[in-house]
Amino acid sequence: MSETQHLRRQELTAKQHAREAAETLTRLEDGFPDNPEAMSYFYDLFRRTFCENEPVQTGPLVGTTCIQVPDELVRAAGGVPVRLCNGAHTMDQVGAEFMPSKSCPLVKATLGVLHSDLPEWLKGLKGVVNVTTCDQKRKAGSLMEEGGYAVHHLEIPPAKDSEPARNYWRESVRDFAKALPELTGGKLTRRSLRDAILENGRAQQAYRRFHRLRREKPALLLGKDAFLVGNAFFFDDLDRWTEAVEALVAELEQRHADGFSAAQKRAPRILFTGSPPVFPNLKVPLLIEQAGGVIVADETCSSNRMLYDAVTVDEWNLYDMVDAVADRYLKPCTCPIFTSDADRKRRLLEMAKEFQVDGVVYQTFAGCQVFEMEHRSINQTLDAAGIPSLYVETDYSPDDVGQLSTRVEAFIESLKTRRRRAR
Repeated sequence: MSETQHLRRQELTAKQHAREAAETLTRLEDGFPDNPEAMSYFYDLFRRTFCENEPVQTGPLVGTTCIQVPDELVRAAGGVPVRLCNGAHTMDQVGAEFMPSKSCPLVKATLGVLHSDLPEWLKGLKGVVNVTTCDQKRKAGSLMEEGGYAVHHLEIPPAKDSEPARNYWRESVRDFAKALPELTGGKLTRRSLRDAILENGRAQQAYRRFHRLRREKPALLLGKDAFLVGNAFFFDDLDRWTEAVEALVAELEQRHADGFSAAQKRAPRILFTGSPPVFPNLKVPLLIEQAGGVIVADETCSSNRMLYDAVTVDEWNLYDMVDAVADRYLKPCTCPIFTSDADRKRRLLEMAKEFQVDGVVYQTFAGCQVFEMEHRSINQTLDAAGIPSLYVETDYSPDDVGQLSTRVEAFIESLKTRRRRAR
């Protein structure tokens, strides 16, 4: 391929990506009434970043491929963490040139971004921190290196409940802390890490207030907006994001005082779990809420699991803090990569009760083996608790929207019928 053909292809890819993002934003913003005014910040942020290609942050950008990367350490070393996970079908197709066709679309799309002409919000990327959560991500790290990126492989143990596993992870995070200055050009100090933990803690506190408000009946916010708020944390300036969430929380608290309902009062309340909805692939959440359901809670790594748990520090010494940060990322994690899914089952049942859900939607991406393999066990647990669930296997392509829409609508109607019979 000539240089001219290559540039034309890159330009076409960028335009297709922007068009895909714009279509999703139109559905999010214009397809539903009574959006919170504070959501305008997030709609505008995604439009400026993904459609108009405006830069968001300045500084040494450090790309991450998983929520298991400790953001506090990156910031403390002078870097700016940006999560590279991508939900665009356009980038999935680009990534398919480097990975088998049946691979996870999220991994393919992430590689697609890195092998395309980087958008403005990723210009200045100094390196990538790749967490070895699954075989596909592990091998993707080598493909990133072949693409010319400096990659730090953050190794995660296959279990989390034993002392050897905890020590293994701590050593992995300590090695990461030592390697960070090479990526950021900054220095990790006791003071900088303490400040980063406190700064991240403020964001987590705002998010937990937001999370608690999603429990209210009637629902104060639609799930499609909750996912957008979480996805914005991937790349937005931390202080601006925190202030925007605090403004949204204030508006939702006022909605609660006014008795406002974001959905029909009898709309089935849904807990969403499985493979993460990553912008612009919010296909299934949108279908759920267009069918008359409302997603009041989620157990995913693109929203709830990112920010709910805080760092607990006993001693404010540098490596005591590093270990505390490591524990925060391992102990509460409910990722299906671990050999035991007991914590994940417990968490789902707790959330189903706490948020008074009527049913669970379990999304898995075709090619994501860990979520596919875990589904049977999770479904048995939900069945035993009397909680209806819908299993959805999909990818980033729009081709299955019609079929998915029929299945989702039937599930929502079955929940409505079940509720009527229970009265």
